[in-house]
Amino acid sequence: TLSIRHAPSKAVRPCFAGKPLLCLNIRQKLIRVRTKLKMSAVMMMAPTRVVSIRSSATVKPRAASTVCRVAPKTACVRAPVRMMPTQFGVNPTHALFNSATRISTGSAARKVVVTKAAEGAVAPSAPKKENMLVLGALFAGWYAFNIYFNIYNKQILTVFPYPWTNTNFQFLGGTVIALIGWATGMITRPTTLTTKQLLAIVPLAIVHTLGNLLTNVSLGKVAVSFTHTIKAMEPFFSVVLSSIFLGDAPTLPIILALCPIVGGVVLASVSEVSFNWIGFLAAMGSNLTFQSRNVLSKKVLSGDLKKGLDNINLFSIITVMSFFILAPFTLLVEGMVATPAVMTSMGLDSALIFKRLIYAAFCFHMYQQVSYVILSKVSPVTHSVGNSVKRVVVIVSTVIFFRTPVSFMNGLGTAIALMGVVLYSQVKRLEGKKK
Repeated sequence: TLSIRHAPSKAVRPCFAGKPLLCLNIRQKLIRVRTKLKMSAVMMMAPTRVVSIRSSATVKPRAASTVCRVAPKTACVRAPVRMMPTQFGVNPTHALFNSATRISTGSAARKVVVTKAAEGAVAPSAPKKENMLVLGALFAGWYAFNIYFNIYNKQILTVFPYPWTNTNFQFLGGTVIALIGWATGMITRPTTLTTKQLLAIVPLAIVHTLGNLLTNVSLGKVAVSFTHTIKAMEPFFSVVLSSIFLGDAPTLPIILALCPIVGGVVLASVSEVSFNWIGFLAAMGSNLTFQSRNVLSKKVLSGDLKKGLDNINLFSIITVMSFFILAPFTLLVEGMVATPAVMTSMGLDSALIFKRLIYAAFCFHMYQQVSYVILSKVSPVTHSVGNSVKRVVVIVSTVIFFRTPVSFMNGLGTAIALMGVVLYSQVKRLEGKKK
């Protein structure tokens, strides 16, 4: 608040009827005072200012034209307002430029007060341009990493059909990235990690391992587009598991929103050219395990157990655990097949296979890391909608890249399922507002 006090002036007296020159003199002095206050406000770098001149009596502002009110001790003037440029730019809706000047005169000294507008009155409703550009780059990176991961992964699994080895190689890549991030400070290391927290994370790592393994099994058996169409049923499993283990009974709008998801997946499945029961059931199993991970995270990691753990650190710890959990089972089920000798005996270029394994592992870890970064910047509903759009982008990109044959009924079923996911997200958003 900027306050300026003036000594009483003989020239500033009440505007009585029959003395227009005196009234004009008062008006000119007030305009000069108002201009000085505006410039003071600019110097104080106040983006939103309201100028008001008060004394013991308060008079409501009159019409836009300049009026001298006939009153024994008050004069009411509306001073012309000029738009003053500031370092924030000229804003025609600025409270400073739309406020009327209220003047009261009397025997006491006048007090001029510059007050800030009510908080939030003209607050910007949209993020800054720089933030929007960063967010757009993050979404673009999220989609690009996901597309390349699915392409490289499918290429590997087509000629090197070892999903256990492929999955463990991806966890190995994620482990290396996480360790480098912690060592260099790119990822903030958890300082308060306790044995109790690690034991609570182990079940999450187990279901995370199963979810990624089943996804790779599905990608090796059916088209990428079909796997992602089936994975659109994640909201269905989320509602069922939350109802069973957390006691969250779904509302009627939620149930209705799930209908197009289920119907679309069924329609896409019966018309899928590359349909395979192993691939179908593996994709369904990955939905079940991933949503079990989310439910377990809410049930197990709560209160003090989540203290000092952000999403990126939690995902990195789960990735490291998943590598050590899956490694012995990989050797038991598939053996040591990730060697140049085995690849050469299969007629493969081992250098090319290892290169694509590294690319797939890098993209696998990075798209999930970027996903968590985006989640920290937007609401869960916005993230869910972005995830639905990502699935559409991945399906379209892989269909074009691999030239996957898509029938009309298959495309229609996929579209219905994805639209159902978006509808489900909007219903969850509206229900969240009501709560």
